[in-house]
Amino acid sequence: MSERILIVDDEPSIRKVLSAHLRRFGHDVETAADGGAAISLLQQEAFSLVVSDLKMPQVDGMALLRWIVTHQEALPVILITAHGTVDSAVEAIKEGAFDYITKPFDRDELHGVITKALATRARRRTRARRVAGHTVIVGNTPQMREVFRIIDKVAPSPTTILVTGESGTGKELVARSIHERSDRREGPFIQVNCGAIPETLFEAELFGYEKGAFTGAVTSKPGRFELADGGTLFLDEVGELPRDMQVKLLRALQERRIDRVGGVQEIEVDVRIVAATNANLEKSVEDNTFRQDLFYRLSVFPIALPPLRDRVEDIPMLVEHFLERFNTKLDKDVHTVSPDALAALMASSWPGNIRELENLMERSVLLAETEVIGVEDLPGLRGGGTFPPRPDELDDLGLKEYVRVHTARLERARIQRVLEAEDGNVTRAARRLGISRKSLQTKMKEYGLRDS
Repeated sequence: MSERILIVDDEPSIRKVLSAHLRRFGHDVETAADGGAAISLLQQEAFSLVVSDLKMPQVDGMALLRWIVTHQEALPVILITAHGTVDSAVEAIKEGAFDYITKPFDRDELHGVITKALATRARRRTRARRVAGHTVIVGNTPQMREVFRIIDKVAPSPTTILVTGESGTGKELVARSIHERSDRREGPFIQVNCGAIPETLFEAELFGYEKGAFTGAVTSKPGRFELADGGTLFLDEVGELPRDMQVKLLRALQERRIDRVGGVQEIEVDVRIVAATNANLEKSVEDNTFRQDLFYRLSVFPIALPPLRDRVEDIPMLVEHFLERFNTKLDKDVHTVSPDALAALMASSWPGNIRELENLMERSVLLAETEVIGVEDLPGLRGGGTFPPRPDELDDLGLKEYVRVHTARLERARIQRVLEAEDGNVTRAARRLGISRKSLQTKMKEYGLRDS
């Protein structure tokens, strides 16, 4: 797929070579001779990726990176430099660079990194507000309040954490929040998507390689473990790790040492591990596709994130959050959603969870022609629920009262379904709902669900 890529380098020959290389793959390429010119272009045009030299006169690559992180956080940046040291690599990725390549670079390696960066951008949109450097996770249901309590409790410790949940539930946000609340907050937060790395490249990606270790290794490169030294390494989709890499990862976790590919000297690393998966690792252990000893090493402290369909009461808060973000991003002025639109959002089954809601809200804000989003402005809203019965009964209610009444109906239906699934066992149902047994009994009485 063609993407718009900005090449930033003060050497005309490098700009020419990179532009020709990327255009051969069908990309639309613009160039800039320094960071200042690049910022001017970024303020006027939209790009999918920036590939920038690190050392440039006037505005260098690090200054450009910091500007992008501040103003266009979702835009990935790859830095290229002849001054390749582990320290500069760590600083660049700590500041938010997607990856780091040294000159002279191998074109196949560069193309692989660019392809991965573009694929990551397509999957990942910024899903958090940052206030004073902290990731804000939106939610106020009992399940989410319990998640917040666990994060606050476990973040200061060095404990390895396994975050589980369906795709789109916010596992990356939890990992970032843990890092930012830990004593490693000044260190790097390095993310590895285990599902996006070819099996043959796993070892080099995680542990790095020495010059000449394999064809195309024209220079040494630190792996993600080295880059995360003193900080947090987030292993996303850890269930996708190949079996042979599971052994090597287990050794690195146990011994706090790694070996670069082609290296002869062990390297000590001080890394806090947060892993995440949408797979059932316990079943994978039973199927012998995931090592039991690695599972126990990763799941010292598990955190389970609920799907959005189990926390529909958070949808009005999430909608408000996304309205604020996309009004700013898209230069729109959408104030709210109509009661019927909000009811439709709360009645949806949300198989894609918060990511699906986020994408829908971005499209809706973009298409809205008035200050209020109506049902007609919700393109592609999936079904799975129904509108409130006899909506004419609620037409005269204000928005807050409308939401309260509709939320109560949804809450009653949810409690009833869980009670039926647990054969009426109140203790198990309360645990599944994330509330106390006493709270559940109170709600059962309120909604007329108690056995007579």
